[in-house]
Amino acid sequence: MLALPLSVPATAQDAAPGPLRITITDGVIEPLTVAVPPFVARNPAAQDLAEDISRVIAADLSNTGLFREIPRDAHISRVSSFDAPIEYSDWKAINAQALITGSVLVEPDGRIVVQFRLFDVFSEQPLGDGLQFVGTADGWRRMAHKVADAAYSRITGEGPYFDSRVVFVSETGPKDARQKRLAVMDYDGANVQYLTSSDSIVLAPRFSPDGTKIIYTGYESGFPRVTVIDVGTLEKQTVGGVDQNMSFAPRFSPDSGRVVYSAEVAGNTDLYVLDLASGTTNRLTTAPSIETAPSFSPDGSRIVFESDRSGQPQLYVMPASGGDGSRISYGEGRYGTPVWSPKGDYIAFTKQNAGRFHIGVMRTDGSEERLLTGAFLDEGPTWAPNGRVVMFTRETAGAQGAPALYSVDITGRNLQRAATPAAASDPSWGPLLQ
Repeated sequence: MLALPLSVPATAQDAAPGPLRITITDGVIEPLTVAVPPFVARNPAAQDLAEDISRVIAADLSNTGLFREIPRDAHISRVSSFDAPIEYSDWKAINAQALITGSVLVEPDGRIVVQFRLFDVFSEQPLGDGLQFVGTADGWRRMAHKVADAAYSRITGEGPYFDSRVVFVSETGPKDARQKRLAVMDYDGANVQYLTSSDSIVLAPRFSPDGTKIIYTGYESGFPRVTVIDVGTLEKQTVGGVDQNMSFAPRFSPDSGRVVYSAEVAGNTDLYVLDLASGTTNRLTTAPSIETAPSFSPDGSRIVFESDRSGQPQLYVMPASGGDGSRISYGEGRYGTPVWSPKGDYIAFTKQNAGRFHIGVMRTDGSEERLLTGAFLDEGPTWAPNGRVVMFTRETAGAQGAPALYSVDITGRNLQRAATPAAASDPSWGPLLQ
């Protein structure tokens, strides 16, 4: 997929970004109003795509909780030409703060050309340059996500995350006999693909930072073993230790070249790191306690992990080369499943206290702990590529209880259930697609 700046009038090309801005970490109460009129179809073959693309863009922005789409039946202006001047007074009259316009063309060879522009209505200025995306027909949703990403980033100042995928465990069947298989979907639940069969249990899949591989705990051999699957070819490889050792809770290093994981050897569970190229394994911890759920910092210099050395599970940070580590969690309850934010500023975790489970975040030194959710069972957070949204598993109680995927932003607002075709657990958010 190719993205290019548009050749637009000098006033649009040269305009500095306007004052329109949302600051996510401040906790926005009133969403910013945005109008997304139907994109202009530049030929008959583009008619349905133009409608579909504009709908996905509006849904992406609205689902963040930071934007509120103005219904189309409230629009005064009708955008019939991508190059027509903007009638700012018409958009001001319906209190639109941001306006997204676009066009779609289907080329004779089947390629799709999508153009868009973003406007700050009240300053009557384009917000950055227009962009053009060129791709194949089956990539139209990706082009819509890229438009939404550009608008989101320009208005919030944060990195994009819509053009990304999530790997998870799809679950079917009764609660006491669940069949589990790995699945991948777009961040919004579209384009679900299954990577494994339901012949054996799969747990805790994790995307590699380069998006080409997924690592998970598999039970094909009867023991929990760390397994790597190539996303493109679906070839699998078991890594880390020998068959009689249980290995689990794997996660890639930031360069995707190493894997850190837990392994039980001679009755003791410690952390190990495996170099995928050489096959060399190094032991990182030697404590008699249980060390598990390791996660690298974005720069690869440190690892956060879970240990019960204090009597109950708490969070510790150690150098990536290994060592005892320093405890960073000191609140009431049990802490687990830590994962470092891709921005490096927070660690997300699961907390169990007073009969409830929570998803929370804290600074990397343990300060500023903030609980984002609370329920019968919330667990296993994973970060969006921009480090501002967390997805996790929520399971309901009772014989009919089932897991589902939810997301929440780091202010604790905008809790949403993710769309999946069946029960789902253990999400891992992949990187932005290239």
